[in-house]
Amino acid sequence: MNLEQLFETPKPVIGVVHLLPLPASARWGSDLEAILERAEQEASALAAGGADGIIIENFHDAPFPKNSADPATVSAITLAVHRIKQIVVLPIGINVLRNDARSALAIAACTGAQFVRVNVLTGVMATDQGLIEGQAHHLLRYRRELGADVAIFADVLVKHARPLNSPHLTAAVSETIERGLADAAILSGWATGEAPSYEDLEVAKAAAGDTPILVGSGTTWDNIAQLLQAADGAIAASSLKRNGRLSEPIDPTRVRQFVEAARLEPIAPVPPSTPTRELSSL
Repeated sequence: MNLEQLFETPKPVIGVVHLLPLPASARWGSDLEAILERAEQEASALAAGGADGIIIENFHDAPFPKNSADPATVSAITLAVHRIKQIVVLPIGINVLRNDARSALAIAACTGAQFVRVNVLTGVMATDQGLIEGQAHHLLRYRRELGADVAIFADVLVKHARPLNSPHLTAAVSETIERGLADAAILSGWATGEAPSYEDLEVAKAAAGDTPILVGSGTTWDNIAQLLQAADGAIAASSLKRNGRLSEPIDPTRVRQFVEAARLEPIAPVPPSTPTRELSSL
């Protein structure tokens, strides 16, 4: 797919709106309007700071179900997307955690969102929710049935998980794209706030061919320009929040600083920081 056509920039910065605990989650606080207002504020902060796109996800619903979110959760996310679309014109993506890609696709199709993020599209991952199996076949058929022009951004060796069969990174990227038919692939570190290594991004990009590779976690204004030398875009959350804390709201000043840093030319190569998945997965 052509990221520049969707986001109107060659290497987009996509900010994340972490919805407060939704109905049916363990920490649901019985005030849906407050959740929607916070979502509007965060989307506005991303737009004001210069982000190129937004992902809306139920991040604060942990602990998550494995595959199917509660209907009340799906309904609340749909309301949030609808409200946000009234105030920003940026491309919007949906991620229903942990891996309810079918609901994410349905929300996108009904609200006019442009893409979904799928944590496990192919393969089997051992996670804190148990074993999650990719359902690429069902998801791609469902997209066809809906007639939805919605792109699928799929994680490769998603964070907070380990592959059951420890695949080689090159093979995992190739299978996600060639067999899972992902429109873009996402490479993250091992956990929230951890970046993938520059070397892993280079390996993933080589394996992806013409399919875009996005950095899925751990980007800061210190490393973003460098990482984008090997990647085609970035998804950012923690770095954009007040004081860099996940529990805080998005700070438009931090968004602006991050976007400005992403547009800079790096002044030196990124030194190796963590073991690459190409080596550690062998």
